[in-house]
Amino acid sequence: MYKINCDVAIIGGGPSGLAAGIAAKKQGIKDVLIIERDEALGGILQQCIHPGFGLNYFDEELTGPEYYERFVEEAEKEGVRSLLNSMVLELLPDGKIVCVNQEYGMTMIEAKSVVLAMGCRERTRGNICTPGSRPSGIYTAGSAQRLINLQNEKVGEKVFILGSGDIGMIMARRMTLEGSEVVAVAEIMKDLSGLTRNRVQCLDDFNIPLLLSHTVTRVVGNSRVEGVFVAKVDQNFKPIIETEEFYPCDTLLLSVGLIPENELSKGAEVELDQTTKGPVVNQFMQTSVPNIFACGNVVHVNDLVDNVTVESQIAGKYAALYALNQFPETVTEIKTQAGNNVVYVCPQNICLTEEKEGEIPLYFRVKESMTGPHIKVQQGDNVLQDRKKIKVSPGEMEHVVLSKEDLIQGELVISVSKS
Repeated sequence: MYKINCDVAIIGGGPSGLAAGIAAKKQGIKDVLIIERDEALGGILQQCIHPGFGLNYFDEELTGPEYYERFVEEAEKEGVRSLLNSMVLELLPDGKIVCVNQEYGMTMIEAKSVVLAMGCRERTRGNICTPGSRPSGIYTAGSAQRLINLQNEKVGEKVFILGSGDIGMIMARRMTLEGSEVVAVAEIMKDLSGLTRNRVQCLDDFNIPLLLSHTVTRVVGNSRVEGVFVAKVDQNFKPIIETEEFYPCDTLLLSVGLIPENELSKGAEVELDQTTKGPVVNQFMQTSVPNIFACGNVVHVNDLVDNVTVESQIAGKYAALYALNQFPETVTEIKTQAGNNVVYVCPQNICLTEEKEGEIPLYFRVKESMTGPHIKVQQGDNVLQDRKKIKVSPGEMEHVVLSKEDLIQGELVISVSKS
């Protein structure tokens, strides 16, 4: 078995892995290695040719390739190594990584610390148990995006999209620009799943109908999709059969949620959050296994790559400090909890150190839309923050920034309510 030694190993060469690698190298670490299964770095952004990236991080609008190429160039400048065409098969708690490489065959990588940056995958028809026949013409939105943007293949002429996730709405626009007819987009929830700006730019601007509180009840077709039955759903998300309508189409795109890639995390005995399905982390992006860190969509699904970049820089920095034996020692640990109308809070743990100054960002999503809510952060009866927002919705990540000086002993709860 071929062997490689390094200080910090990063699994995944997408935007999170690149940002983590650069940040680790800037801490003075000698050897940083990115392990990527594809033939090039960039991850999902290779197929995201639409604009909208970098508005927060670079203060300018970039396409996906323009965004990641800036990090590829910086990684090369900093001396970050990459091992391409390499599929990681196993991650052990001691930091040993087993992968298969096109050039070396079975390869063992030994690192002082590891960063998980594998991203996420799309839910499929099997995940949501959609009834009906099994013809060709059913794609996840991401696979259709790859076929069109990277392989120059047209996937359909008349398209129905299930799910109002960002990729689904972006593909509604993309398919329209390719000359296909997008019949409608159906969303089982009563609220939009993606960003409002994508609804405006991708659906409203192209007069594509959005059917909230609707779902596909049956797929019809033999060799190819011939159409789908769509019905309204009740408050328990069960179809109301008498509202069922047939929509002729030859293609069904699924944009029904993302799942963090965490098979490797499970193998390394990393504790997972039951809500996010990603690793439980502290503000240093450190998991329950001290030498393993995690960042980006492998932790929780972000709506902006700009947020992924900032989060991943934290993971890379502290993975490097761990490898250098300079990781801060925890004095007190505080658990974070989701309160009223909050799905989850990330990070799940706050580790207070002897360094009293500084700020800690906490990210969360709400369960349902609310106009004029108060976002309240408190520890017991001690209210750390109470601020009002114009609106919150499930499709857009929210965050608060806390001062270390304000934190006391006790569980920290974030809630969103009318008062």
